[in-house]
Amino acid sequence: RLGAVVAYFTSAKFLLYLGHALSTWGDRMWHFAVSVFLVELYGNSLLLTAVYGLVVAGSVLLLGALIGDWVDKNSRLKVAQTSLIVQNASVILCGIILMIIFFFKTQLLTLYHGWLLTMCYILVITIANIANLASTATAITIQRDWIVVVAGEDRSKLADMNATIRRIDQLTNILAPMAVGQIMTFGSPMIGCGFISGWNLMSMCVEYLLLWKVYQKTPTLALKSVKVEESELKQLNVKKESDVKPAEGVQLIVEKDVSGFEPPQEKEVGCAARIAEPFVTFRDGWVAYYNQPVFLAGMGLAFLYMTVLGFDCITTGYAYTQGLSGSVLSLLMGASAVTGIMGTVAFPWLRRRCGLIRTGLISGAAQFACLILCVISVFMPGSPMDLTVSPFADISARLFENEPLPTIASPEPEMILATGMPSLLNGSTTPAYSDPEMSPEPVPLISVSLLFAGVIAARVGLWSFDLTVTQLLQENVVESERGIINGVQNSMNYLLDLLHFIMVILAPNPEAFGLLVLISVSFVAMGHIMYFRFAQKTLGKQLFVCCTPDPKATPDSSPPGNTSTV
Repeated sequence: RLGAVVAYFTSAKFLLYLGHALSTWGDRMWHFAVSVFLVELYGNSLLLTAVYGLVVAGSVLLLGALIGDWVDKNSRLKVAQTSLIVQNASVILCGIILMIIFFFKTQLLTLYHGWLLTMCYILVITIANIANLASTATAITIQRDWIVVVAGEDRSKLADMNATIRRIDQLTNILAPMAVGQIMTFGSPMIGCGFISGWNLMSMCVEYLLLWKVYQKTPTLALKSVKVEESELKQLNVKKESDVKPAEGVQLIVEKDVSGFEPPQEKEVGCAARIAEPFVTFRDGWVAYYNQPVFLAGMGLAFLYMTVLGFDCITTGYAYTQGLSGSVLSLLMGASAVTGIMGTVAFPWLRRRCGLIRTGLISGAAQFACLILCVISVFMPGSPMDLTVSPFADISARLFENEPLPTIASPEPEMILATGMPSLLNGSTTPAYSDPEMSPEPVPLISVSLLFAGVIAARVGLWSFDLTVTQLLQENVVESERGIINGVQNSMNYLLDLLHFIMVILAPNPEAFGLLVLISVSFVAMGHIMYFRFAQKTLGKQLFVCCTPDPKATPDSSPPGNTSTV
């Protein structure tokens, strides 16, 4: 028994979990802290935070396919180590620059009429964006490729590993901001910068070692399939006349270490071709994504990002206007984490009982059924929905009266409230109505209670559905295209996420939030309709066959990377 325990803790699977936990912990701390730092630096304004969010979303949207293509064209160890070093080095450098800005901010304001400070802001956002792009590359190579190779031919093991990775994500998403929030509360932003830089330096060294150990323990990671161009195949066939000619339309793949194959000499590429290459890669990536048999499933997942029904700054900010206290919101966040973990537990069990594709159908139906509570909440007592109110009425009135616009209590309410860290803008986590005479009438809590009941309950189906689509992509995208297809999938996710923020900008007042809820539920419904269409095309008449299928007849039986499974 002791030997089995030791074997588990030294296995490639556990080392992969440990490395992911360290990486995710650092990511969550940084993503939480950087927004707070930018607010603190720019005079309690959300401008820099908004610019940073726009730059990050736009960069992944435009460069997702290029990042994935780079992942595909290089060896696994090189990709993982390079992205790890770039990501952590960027965060460390950003933390050092922020510490310098905090320490010398007064002097920087006077130099060159403040332009030097502005350049520092641009530098911080640029380096932070590079860190996020490197993090995207790390996620693609580890969570979409390494994990498939480590799991081998065992689909159940792959499902369990995917679920464990998501549980780690759920826990670190709550605990990491709490930890760094306490440090920033009882210390200072500068101490927080130093702590995060130190953590990333230590974490980078440990993660680097863990990656190397996983690579050593899994020899198949050294073998990576690459796409071979048609001209190269002709030369290969001339050298190996005995090889059978591949059938037309079949994806052609060779291993990098195939003996006797010498890659042809690279032709001279003109300047115009080099300039056009990223655009060609971008186009080819999106075309390849569209041609995937799991295209509709991926689009269904992306549509779930077009929603305000999550624990982000928008939904928690709305709840704050409806009278929920910070302590209540932090408890609700904890409950959402628990239901999210329940979804990761339900996924492997459902997959074993009903098959992978039917698990997505069940999960989608469960999520949508729970979101019906959110729709009902829009029409219940306490709902501020009033479409006769102009979205910009309050802003216009203040501008005409020459009154200052209100500042938001925190850049990331769900994180601030969960950590208990006082807002850096007003020094407290209480609502803006601190004067009893100015406090509004108590708002009935029926509407907001139903809203959060639906959001929290829907997390079970949401995370199970997310894991379903993730495993479909892992199993049904050929090895030589995993990077670029998952890069485009990330771009799609960011695109829909960006659209949901634009939707809120167009209707920012609480009276319009009910309309945003209805639009969000509509997009979730469209996403699951796309997935249903994918399942219908894949399973045909067997779509509604009872659970506990014959393993030999399910789409889960063929080896990973075989597109025939769908």
